[in-house]
Amino acid sequence: MTPAWLAGAVIVFGASFVMGLAGFGIALVALAFLPYLMAPTDAIVLLTIYALAFSLAMLVQLRRDVDGRAIADLLIGTIAGTPLGVWGLAALPASALNRLIGLMLIVAWVLEFRGLYPQRLDGRRWTLGAGFAAGVIGGAVGTPGPPVVLYAATQRWSARAVKANLQAFFVVNQGVILAGYWWAALLTREVWTLTASFALPAVAGAVAGALLFDRVDQPRFRRLVFLLLLASGLVLLVRG
Repeated sequence: MTPAWLAGAVIVFGASFVMGLAGFGIALVALAFLPYLMAPTDAIVLLTIYALAFSLAMLVQLRRDVDGRAIADLLIGTIAGTPLGVWGLAALPASALNRLIGLMLIVAWVLEFRGLYPQRLDGRRWTLGAGFAAGVIGGAVGTPGPPVVLYAATQRWSARAVKANLQAFFVVNQGVILAGYWWAALLTREVWTLTASFALPAVAGAVAGALLFDRVDQPRFRRLVFLLLLASGLVLLVRG
């Protein structure tokens, strides 16, 4: 048990806790820190595996609240956009990936703290566009959440429907991305070793987040998380 493993376990636990609490955000949180401990490509693929597993577990519980018609075009868009993102992950150097991750973290903070959510996005082009952007960004830097979460915030869905529809989307999105990673030979032995190594803290964090859902002051918690994301995003963007 090395200091590097302990640091990684704490990061994975914290990011999985956020996932269990909010239903998304494991990659947004973990990618702020894991690139300091491992190759960015390995971190992205590792978190995609965890995100798929956790989304599938939550979807089983929320399956009756999924509106398949509402997310059909999101799924079409993400399937179309994923190959471009996977190509970017396979082709870009580590410094470029770090800067892309940093940029996504800063964008996520801006959207959260500046309240830059449109009131309503109508029309199929917005649905396809959100799905396509999530496929490209998710495949390239492992953070598909911002485009589709932004889109969901502009729809008249109940809170439970938002969480259910997002999990259904992420299961397909992450599954397609992982298929692309396999095709690009990014599902390496090192990635599977890391996945097994951090499995326990990942599951513990997700379960803890789900159990504490009703006890945590979520607005204050989200503010703290996004401030950490901003600081880490700035460092990654500048350092590369």
